Amino acid sequence: MKEYNKEILKDAANRLLFDMTDEQYDTLLNEFDIITKQMEIIGKDSLIDDLEPMVFPFECSTSYLREDVPSTPLDKEDAIKNAQNKQEGQIKLPKVVL
Repeated sequence: MKEYNKEILKDAANRLLFDMTDEQYDTLLNEFDIITKQMEIIGKDSLIDDLEPMVFPFECSTSYLREDVPSTPLDKEDAIKNAQNKQEGQIKLPKVVL
C-alpha cells in the first residue's frame, strides 16, 4: 500500500488550493494510519471476494410516491387562460439571454 507523509499531503493540499497547519497535517496522517490498518484487516478476510459490493447501506421505502395514473391533460386554452402575456397560442416569457 502507498505510504503517505506530510510532504505528499502538503503537495495534494497545494494542488487543491488550500493549506493546513502542521498540527492538522499530523492529525490527517494519524487518520490515514487508522484507515490503512482497517483496510488491511478487511483485506485479510478470505471471504471478502465472495461478497457483493454494497451500493447503499440503508433500506429505503418509497411508499410516499403516488400511483402513476394516466389522465387527460389540459387543453391549450385552459392551460394558458391565466397567463398575462400570450402570443400565438403560447405563453410569452421575458428574454433571459442578452
